[in-house]
Amino acid sequence: MASSGPRNASNSSTPKKGINLQDPYCIKRVLDDSTSEVILSRGYVENVSLSNLKMGIGIFTCAIALAAQFYPKKFPANASFLVSCIILYLIMNVILQYIILTKEKQHILFTHPFPGSFTSTGLAISSKLPRYSDMYTLRIASCDPKSVSANPPVEITKSVTKWFTKDGVLAEGIFWDDVESLLDDYEKGSRKSK
Repeated sequence: MASSGPRNASNSSTPKKGINLQDPYCIKRVLDDSTSEVILSRGYVENVSLSNLKMGIGIFTCAIALAAQFYPKKFPANASFLVSCIILYLIMNVILQYIILTKEKQHILFTHPFPGSFTSTGLAISSKLPRYSDMYTLRIASCDPKSVSANPPVEITKSVTKWFTKDGVLAEGIFWDDVESLLDDYEKGSRKSK
């Protein structure tokens, strides 16, 4: 489907390849990526601090594994060092899983507050596409729901058949319009609360 307006000028020039509509993970990935494009094209800036923290923990965990592997002494002499590396490795993995389960959850994008706005919190975009279901839910909420400037969350649930052709090509114009209208609803909530 042709895009409506200049917002998709870069997308409309490159032909989109159809995806396998039998693969829900592929469908969700395409929709999540397109959602991120819409949000970022509206002027929001991605907040990558949580991703950087996860990468830092991952790099440190890999360094622990490398230290255990290439420690200069042989096994009986390095037993205490190996045990401490294993314990530290497990602790770092538990911390990483804790961050994923409590902070990241099903979020696909975190943003900084909109540049030039008076709000002190960014967006937290999450999505879900349950297994064996065609109903995709997209939710926009505040990164800090307890903040005074946090808006009430908004969400949309629609069948993915509304956004894909039978050949597996995303109807970008329709999907962009739905995401932009959801973002407009969220931003209207901020104006009402003031």
